[in-house]
Formats: sequence, structure tokens, C-alpha cells
Amino acid sequence: MNRIGNKIGNVLFCCLPLILGSCGSSTEKERYVGSVTFPEGISVEQKAEMAGKVVPSDRQLEWQKMEFTCFICYGINTFTDREWGTGKEDPTLFNPTELDAGQWVKIAKEAGMKMILLTCKHHDGFCLWPSKYTDFSVASTPWKGGKGDLVREVSEACKREGLKFAVYLSPWDMNHPDYGTERYNDYFVNQLTELLTDYGKVDEVWFDGACGEGPNGKKQVYDFQRYYETIRHLQPNAVIAVMGPDVRWVGTESGYGRDTEWSVIPASDNMLAHIANSSQKEAGSGTFVPDGDAMQKDLGSRSLLKDAKGVIWYPSEVDVSIRPGWYYHQSQDDKVKSPQKLIDIYYSSVGKNSLLLLNLPPDKRGLIHETDRRNLLDMRRILDDTFSENYMLDTEENFDNLTDKDLCTFWSDESNVLTVEFNGVKTFDRVVLQENITEGQRIEDFTLEYREGDDWKVLSGGTTIGFKRILRIPVVTSKAIRLKINQSRGKAQVSEFGVFMSSKEESVDYKYKK
Repeated sequence: MNRIGNKIGNVLFCCLPLILGSCGSSTEKERYVGSVTFPEGISVEQKAEMAGKVVPSDRQLEWQKMEFTCFICYGINTFTDREWGTGKEDPTLFNPTELDAGQWVKIAKEAGMKMILLTCKHHDGFCLWPSKYTDFSVASTPWKGGKGDLVREVSEACKREGLKFAVYLSPWDMNHPDYGTERYNDYFVNQLTELLTDYGKVDEVWFDGACGEGPNGKKQVYDFQRYYETIRHLQPNAVIAVMGPDVRWVGTESGYGRDTEWSVIPASDNMLAHIANSSQKEAGSGTFVPDGDAMQKDLGSRSLLKDAKGVIWYPSEVDVSIRPGWYYHQSQDDKVKSPQKLIDIYYSSVGKNSLLLLNLPPDKRGLIHETDRRNLLDMRRILDDTFSENYMLDTEENFDNLTDKDLCTFWSDESNVLTVEFNGVKTFDRVVLQENITEGQRIEDFTLEYREGDDWKVLSGGTTIGFKRILRIPVVTSKAIRLKINQSRGKAQVSEFGVFMSSKEESVDYKYKK
């Protein structure tokens, strides 16, 4: 569908302003899906107001709502005990004896993960499906007599358990003889087409930026725009990450996001030009190669808006492995992250306006190791205990809009001060905040306070909230708490407010009891 942009002066906006309907009671008339270009000569304040009206595309919003997803790194490296292969491996080494994709998916589901991302092909070029375009695949292995298809097994297991399914396809290929030539881009698109047409719905396609030498000593010039167009054509609802237009890498593999995490960030002229060119065909498709420094601590504050030509909705994904390595190594069986470490990572990713992609590498048997499973599920159990009782459900005033788990219902007030009186004294140390990002990420600075006697005392505070912010605070006992919005890009809209007491097992040196 062709969409016509909205003009201010002689500047064409990248995306169509939307009339607000059922999502909230706001009287504002414009939202900008995916991006907006700033008119020349406007102030930082005006830029901030416009940036506060940029919203995610439908695919980005559905991606953000998942919060927690599973990476499965599996392949020839599992059997060579390496992290990166060479492309020269003997495929007959791949021979899992007890492989059970159903076990992987069931564990992920029990842990609260919403999607499985499978490494269908890593940098070595070995394919976990019987690709028609190479023999370096499961078809050349003893596993299931060369008749196996691991991509199919995982995708079907996801369908059975109600999880989303995603594919990782490495552009770098150390095995293919055409790597480093234009013919390789044809090969890559052919394989991408196989994955996006033969396995049902694909919810995410994940590229990384690795680009080393192939078997002929050459490096490849990746035709990312062609890759993106193939995905948009074959799986239009799939997000493209993290070398792609929908999702960006947080910049570290530690599991820890930023204290200030903007989903709306300044865009270069190059990025905006590609978005503008595609917006008339499909708003927010954004066929561009991401640029900029993902490692910066500040990606979207007003100081960066000053010289920005425009902004895009480009949310953060935090990826980390449950082990030191991304592939299974027996030597790391005693180095699996503890439940407490995983909880700390959860608070520092999901709790800081990012999605957490946690890797669970199956072993040579083809199973998630017992220690990985135990620690992961203990993490889930402890978090469920922490968030089992929301004190916002026991207040003098009704705050249904802040506890219904619906982004489109929210609190907003000109005073920017929300005061909550509990029915009796409460003891708590966790606060969860969410914004109505369907109308933009706006809050730039906030303070939490609690009442002690007749006085209000500072409890905590922060900068961004976005989709979700989880605050770990000192244990406090009080009958009242209040949220003060100190600065916002337009009217702040708080969609969820939770007050909890953490499980004792979060902070103790917890050891699994049989």
C-alpha cells in the first residue's frame, strides 16, 4: 500500500501520522511509525517533542513484548569443541546420539522464553538443514542416515509448544568456494529463501556483522539490501536483527544493558534516506545497513538530538550465553551462570528497556545439559516468587490502568506526579515501570519517593523507562509511594506500575536442593 507523508514546510516525513484510536485517551493527533526527519532550523525542544511521537512498527512492538528469548548455538563446533570453525571440518563428525529438539523448546517455554533462535548456519558454513545448494550440511552426516533436518525439528517443536521461531544465518561462510564474489550473494539469497519458505512462519532473521576471509582468501561485500528485500517479501512480519533495520545490538555480550536506553535514536543521513525511499512502499521497512557506535553509553539523549537530522525507532537486544562460550564445551560444565547471576542479567537487560536473548547450547548428545536446565529454571522460579504479589493491587484508589498489563491503558496527568496510598504498610524493594510505547518513548528523568512520617524521601530514580524498567531499591517499609516525572518529551504516559518484595533467594548464595 502506498502511503503519503505529511509535510511541514518543504520537508517530507518518513512515515504517515496516525489518528489515535482505541489505544488510550490522548488527544494528540500524530505518531510517526519507525522514523521522522526533522525540519531545518527547529529547536532541540521541538526535536524532542517530535522524537516522543516516533513509535515502533507492529513487528517491532510484537518483538519487544516477548522480553525474553532463547538462542540455540549448535552445529559442527559442538563436536570439534571449538567456538569458531574453519569450514574444513569433516561433516561426519556431526552425530548427536539423543538429539531432542522438543526438550530444548520445552525448557525454554518453562523458563518463560517466547522464541527460539537457531543457528542454522554459523561462520564455518555447515548447515543444519539439507540445503540444495551445498553438501556441507546434515545431509552428509551419519545423523539419521543423512536424512535429518534440524531446522524442521526445531520449527515444528516451536509450533507444538506455542513458541515463535527464528533463524540465524551467517553471511560469513568459510566453506563456500564462491565467497568473496557476487555469486556468493546469489548463494546466500538462495539459502535464505529456503529457510523462509520451507519451515512455516519465521518471526525473526538474525544477522551478525562478521566478515572474514573465505576459502579463496577473499572477503565478501554483503548485499544487505537484497537480503532485507528477500525477507520483507517472504516473511513480512519477521523482524531483522541485529545487522538490520528493526533491532540493534546493545554493543556487548556481557548481558548488561545501559542505565539510559533509548529506543528512539538519532539517524544518519544515509539511514534516513533509505527509510524515506522505502516508506512510500511500506512504512518502516527501512532497508539500510546500521551505522554508528553501538558501544556508546549515550545513544539518544537531547545532547545528541541537537545535531540530528532525524530519529528512528531502533530498540536494543542484549545477547549473552548461559556459559562462558556460545557452543557447548564439557570443560565449562562447572562454569554455568548461577540463578542469581541470571537474575542480575535479567534485571540489567529486560529491566533496562531491552530484550534478553539468552543462549542455551545443547551438548554432543543433542540435549540441554542438566546444570543449564536446573539453573535456568531456578532463575524462573525465583523471579516468579518475586513478582507474585503486586502491592499496587491493594491501594486506597483504584489503579486498574496501571496493573492490567495493557500498554494502551495508562496514567497521564499535567502534574506529572503519581501518588499511591497502600491499604496498610507495605515492605518492598522492587519497582516495575512501563511506558505506553505505542504512542512513543518519552520519559527522560524520573524520581521515586516514599513517605516516612509526614516527609517524602527519595527512594530511587532514573532517566529512561521505555517498554520496561525494573528498579532494585533498598528494602523500605511505607504506606505510600510516589512517582515524579521530572522531564519528558511531551506528555508522559505510564502504562504499568508494580511494587514488589523480592524473593529471599535472589540475594543469598543459593544452592540447588534435590
